[in-house]
Amino acid sequence: MVEITLPAELSEKLRMRSTATVELRDYLRILHKYWILITSMCLLGVIAGAGLSLVMTPSYQASTQLYVSVRGEGQGIVDLAQGSNVARQSVSTYAAIATTESVLGPVVQELSLDISSGELANRVQASAPSNQSLVKLIVTGTNPRQTADIANAVGKSLKNVVEEDLEASTVEGDPSLVSLNTVQPASAPESPISPRVPLNIAVGLLIGFAAGLVISILKFTLDTRIHSLHDVELVTDAPLLGGITYDSDASKRPLIVHADPRSPRAESFRTLRTNLQFLAVSNSDQKRAHTFVISSAGAGEGKSTTSSNLALALAETGSRVLLIDADLRMPAIAKYMGIEGGVGLTDILIGKVEVADVLQRWGRDELYVLPSGKIPPNPSELLGSRAMDELLEVTGEYFDYVVIDSPPILLVTDAAVVGKRTNGVLLVAASGSTRKQSLAGAVTSLQAAGGHLRGIVMTMLPTKGPDSYAYGAYGAYGAYTGDQLPDREQFAVEEPLNLRARRVER
Repeated sequence: MVEITLPAELSEKLRMRSTATVELRDYLRILHKYWILITSMCLLGVIAGAGLSLVMTPSYQASTQLYVSVRGEGQGIVDLAQGSNVARQSVSTYAAIATTESVLGPVVQELSLDISSGELANRVQASAPSNQSLVKLIVTGTNPRQTADIANAVGKSLKNVVEEDLEASTVEGDPSLVSLNTVQPASAPESPISPRVPLNIAVGLLIGFAAGLVISILKFTLDTRIHSLHDVELVTDAPLLGGITYDSDASKRPLIVHADPRSPRAESFRTLRTNLQFLAVSNSDQKRAHTFVISSAGAGEGKSTTSSNLALALAETGSRVLLIDADLRMPAIAKYMGIEGGVGLTDILIGKVEVADVLQRWGRDELYVLPSGKIPPNPSELLGSRAMDELLEVTGEYFDYVVIDSPPILLVTDAAVVGKRTNGVLLVAASGSTRKQSLAGAVTSLQAAGGHLRGIVMTMLPTKGPDSYAYGAYGAYGAYTGDQLPDREQFAVEEPLNLRARRVER
């Protein structure tokens, strides 16, 4: 494999993209792309909240209130006012002692509770509202009836402790100066205070959404694969010449331009053909064929399928087109086109046969195919030889377009070697498969070898979702039905064509 060192500017650009703050449009794209993940996490959060509510032990609360007053029989108005002030000042003290051993101990004994007074204190809350002569007692428990009994018992015990011990009269036989009276006895609660099922479900939903969003952002940020034109623009300034939609049956019918000529995928190749013709118009040497090399960064990105269908689309316009399989390591053109590939390019380059002897005409259009021939031990040397230059010169004078399928650039140097002898190289990048670093490395390798990158062709683009190609919207337009498909026998592969009578003079 060829080792590629990315330029510092390009490496920094890719690094900044991977660590950049996610913008608003990225959030919308994340929601669109990962909505299934986010929805699943929200559903898990709801299920977790509901499940937690089911396994939690119900908790109940009962409350009682006691009014604190100062006895004032036979006293004047002034004495009564002073007594009320004393009661309000002392009420917070009475609330504080409601959770002490002296108050809760008798309650444990009276109700025969199986907990200690310290444990009971954790279940009792006593408060004294400001500027009021009230003590409010709140008791929490798992049994509603028992919880109410405990609240009433604590209030009764607090009353006894205050009146008989803390505020007892100094005169024997006289009543206590302070009186505590229950103004609101506790009753058994009808519904638990926890678990709060709606609240737990709502919290679970929010947590699930937040978790799903965080995971989606991490996946989006750490994903180095190319998905859209925006990702390509981060790597190279080369134009996007076309986008080929994904087809799950591509391996069964690779020649989609021939098999289903009005399908959206076939139209994608015609769009590529049109854009390529615009590039050809700008060529300064109009007398020579427009020779393009099709390559990719790595294997399995659809370069051979793109080469074959592009050649078919070009031939539909009436142009004379030559498709050359220059992948002398893993040739695929002969298999796709259904022709004999035992003799071909390698035999020409070693001087064993003439060009006209191995060219095979395909179909009714002016499309000719030159298979790879036998796999040689030195592909790079053959493709960089003088014989290859002569072959391109001869075919360039006869054909309008020459499409050359070559190996991936990052694996071997073959494409870069041939690319600098042609009008340019088209790099194929598969959506969701090709990584930004790989495409950047392929661009750098091609430039280092003196090749000219003419554009990018994206393949395997989804027809739906945030990464879908715009042409996919025309999926139903003009589509063939089963009885509209052309008779394939009309496009049967012909025998190898003898071009001796039409051989180009060198």
